[in-house]
Amino acid sequence: MTVQADLKKAIAAAETAKGTYATFAESTEDQLAKAMYQQLAMDMDNHIQQLNSRLNYLNESNPMNQGQQQH
Repeated sequence: MTVQADLKKAIAAAETAKGTYATFAESTEDQLAKAMYQQLAMDMDNHIQQLNSRLNYLNESNPMNQGQQQH
Protein backbone atom coordinates (compact mmCIF):
# COMPACT_ATOMS: atom_id res chain seq x y z
CA MET A 1 0.00 0.00 0.00
CA THR A 2 1.28 3.44 -0.85
CA VAL A 3 1.54 6.44 1.43
CA GLN A 4 -1.11 8.12 -0.74
CA ALA A 5 -3.51 5.22 -0.20
CA ASP A 6 -2.87 5.34 3.55
CA LEU A 7 -3.51 9.09 3.58
CA LYS A 8 -6.78 8.63 1.68
CA LYS A 9 -7.91 6.05 4.25
CA ALA A 10 -6.91 8.35 7.11
CA ILE A 11 -8.85 11.23 5.51
CA ALA A 12 -11.94 9.05 5.13
CA ALA A 13 -11.68 7.91 8.75
CA ALA A 14 -11.24 11.48 9.97
CA GLU A 15 -14.25 12.63 7.95
CA THR A 16 -16.33 9.81 9.43
CA ALA A 17 -15.21 10.72 12.95
CA LYS A 18 -16.03 14.38 12.31
CA GLY A 19 -19.54 13.42 11.19
CA THR A 20 -20.00 11.20 14.22
CA TYR A 21 -18.97 13.99 16.59
CA ALA A 22 -21.28 16.45 14.82
CA THR A 23 -24.16 13.99 15.15
CA PHE A 24 -23.44 13.46 18.84
CA ALA A 25 -23.30 17.23 19.39
CA GLU A 26 -26.70 17.65 17.75
CA SER A 27 -28.32 14.80 19.64
CA THR A 28 -27.29 15.67 23.19
CA GLU A 29 -28.85 18.20 25.50
CA ASP A 30 -25.85 18.07 27.85
CA GLN A 31 -24.14 21.38 27.11
CA LEU A 32 -20.72 20.22 28.30
CA ALA A 33 -20.90 17.13 26.10
CA LYS A 34 -22.18 19.24 23.20
CA ALA A 35 -19.21 21.61 23.52
CA MET A 36 -16.79 18.68 23.74
CA TYR A 37 -18.22 17.03 20.61
CA GLN A 38 -18.15 20.33 18.73
CA GLN A 39 -14.50 20.83 19.71
CA LEU A 40 -13.64 17.30 18.62
CA ALA A 41 -15.33 17.93 15.25
CA MET A 42 -13.26 21.10 14.81
CA ASP A 43 -10.12 19.14 15.76
CA MET A 44 -10.98 16.64 13.04
CA ASP A 45 -11.22 19.53 10.56
CA ASN A 46 -7.61 20.35 11.41
CA HIS A 47 -6.58 16.72 11.00
CA ILE A 48 -8.34 16.51 7.64
CA GLN A 49 -6.66 19.71 6.48
CA GLN A 50 -3.21 18.40 7.48
CA LEU A 51 -3.80 15.03 5.82
CA ASN A 52 -5.09 16.65 2.62
CA SER A 53 -2.14 19.03 2.58
CA ARG A 54 0.30 16.13 2.80
CA LEU A 55 -1.59 14.15 0.16
CA ASN A 56 -1.58 17.13 -2.20
CA TYR A 57 2.14 17.65 -1.62
CA LEU A 58 2.90 14.01 -2.39
CA ASN A 59 0.71 14.01 -5.48
CA GLU A 60 2.38 17.17 -6.81
CA SER A 61 5.96 16.36 -5.79
CA ASN A 62 6.23 12.65 -6.41
CA PRO A 63 8.30 12.08 -9.57
CA MET A 64 6.41 8.81 -10.10
CA ASN A 65 3.24 10.86 -10.56
CA GLN A 66 4.70 13.15 -13.21
CA GLY A 67 2.75 12.65 -16.40
CA GLN A 68 0.27 10.29 -14.79
CA GLN A 69 -3.40 10.99 -14.35
CA GLN A 70 -4.46 11.52 -10.74
CA HIS A 71 -7.42 9.61 -9.29
